[in-house]
Amino acid sequence: MATAHSNLSDFNPNEVPSGQNYKVAIVVSEWNSQITEGLFLGAKEALIACGMQEENILRSNVPGSFELVFGAKKALTKAVDAVIVIGSVIQGETKHFDFVCQGVTQGIVSLNLSSDRPVVFCVLTDNTLQQAIDRSGGQHGNKGVEAAITALKMIALAKQ
Repeated sequence: MATAHSNLSDFNPNEVPSGQNYKVAIVVSEWNSQITEGLFLGAKEALIACGMQEENILRSNVPGSFELVFGAKKALTKAVDAVIVIGSVIQGETKHFDFVCQGVTQGIVSLNLSSDRPVVFCVLTDNTLQQAIDRSGGQHGNKGVEAAITALKMIALAKQ
């Protein structure tokens, strides 16, 4: 496992592009809210730590991870520099997990190919609830933080 011995939340704000003059939309899935709320808070706190004003962080909620693609598409119609999608899909007893994960992934890829603004993928696709907890503020840090840092780096790249 790639994150077995790493905390993904470690970053130095001085080594990340400033968020001071940017606006980011964060689309959050309500499904598995115990996980997605932790991811959202991690992303929000990281953006603020990197200089973004709280009023420049625009949140919208969607029912589940599959709906993140439409939520991101709508967010791109606003004056934002990037969109972060936050979701959590946990393996169950059926193939539903596979279809949701594949659909969301392909949808975000499609948005990135068709937009000049980045859409950052922060959808945990874990086998167990514990794995999701470990990656949303637990022993492996917070992937929401990583998504926020990625968004700032991708905004800087897009502005080049």
